[in-house]
Amino acid sequence: MAGTVSDMSASRPVSQVCHALSPFGTTIFSEMTTLARAHDAINLGQGFPDFDGPDILHEAVTTAIRDGHNQYAPLAGLPALQEAAARDASEYLGRTVDGAAEVTVTSGCTEAIAAALLGLLNPGDEVLAFEPFYDSYPACCALAGARLKTITLRPPAFEFDAAALEAAVTPDTRVVLLNTPHNPTGRVATAAELDAIARICIAHDLIAITDEVYDRIVLEGEHLCLAAREGMADRTITLRSLGKTFSVTGWKIGWAIAPPHLTAAVRAAHQFLTYAVSTPMQHAAVAALGLGSAFYDDLQDDYRRRRDCLLPALEASGLTPHPPQGTYFVMCDHSALGHGDADAYCRWLVKTRGVAAIPPGSFYANPQTGASLVRFAFCKRLETLQEAVRRL
Repeated sequence: MAGTVSDMSASRPVSQVCHALSPFGTTIFSEMTTLARAHDAINLGQGFPDFDGPDILHEAVTTAIRDGHNQYAPLAGLPALQEAAARDASEYLGRTVDGAAEVTVTSGCTEAIAAALLGLLNPGDEVLAFEPFYDSYPACCALAGARLKTITLRPPAFEFDAAALEAAVTPDTRVVLLNTPHNPTGRVATAAELDAIARICIAHDLIAITDEVYDRIVLEGEHLCLAAREGMADRTITLRSLGKTFSVTGWKIGWAIAPPHLTAAVRAAHQFLTYAVSTPMQHAAVAALGLGSAFYDDLQDDYRRRRDCLLPALEASGLTPHPPQGTYFVMCDHSALGHGDADAYCRWLVKTRGVAAIPPGSFYANPQTGASLVRFAFCKRLETLQEAVRRL
């Protein structure tokens, strides 16, 4: 018996990850960032800026800390931030938003996605989403016991296919999850596309969750809200965040905007995920949302310059870039270069050229759907992008 115990203790431990999460492994963002560090590569993979946001935000955080705002904020968020987010949303939604009743501050948009899905879904429910998708979508659906069904956006234009969405609806469908401006394709949904999605939601009594974290980074066209389309105000949860717009991704401040009956679902889950998020950063978020339209105009101009710096180099290196209308990502076809799938190409690129990108396989239900594509992020200083151009 002693020998048996010894044999058991020497055996390799069995993973204790729950069944719902075990298929997902380590996120590709963490994996490629680690590889970039190991090879001293310029990281155009993970979507975080290599520059700081406005000084006014740093000053607001410091002031909040010094003024003693260091304890729990209310579950739904600081009232001042709820009101600032409500004023901001009212411009887009074409109606007056009640901050106290309709805005819930979350730990970034990633938690807002989780809270919305976990608060709404029951086991067996279906969620329809367009792929490629943000990789938290399937994991959150799995945690809720729901099924994720995907409709593929195809290059070069990556249009939202309403007919395919309609065909995917079943009696079990509960939610349509829409991301616009779209990561990673850079597609900005048009009025006609949103109207078609709205008609489907209304016809089948579906709830829409819209991930709009890149709402202020629109390089071509105009960002429009699904919640503002006719008949959608009472059936849409709109998600936004601070990190991408104000270059403070590490602060993790986001919010969900929804009518009270849907806000109740978000808050039911949020209270047991994080309860409340960083109090000093919420104070700074109020200052950020007061910067006004000139800040957003400059932001978009800066990102157009960054995009237009990188695109010619990608094309000259043998890739076929698909210019984005929004976000700070660009998808490219690498198949002409002969490196096999996207994972093999990205590893070769890091090791031999010192530039990191993301293979988008984990953004698809079937990773092979994205095997010919690769994603680059241009949320970097111009000098960083110019060095990446030289290496490419």
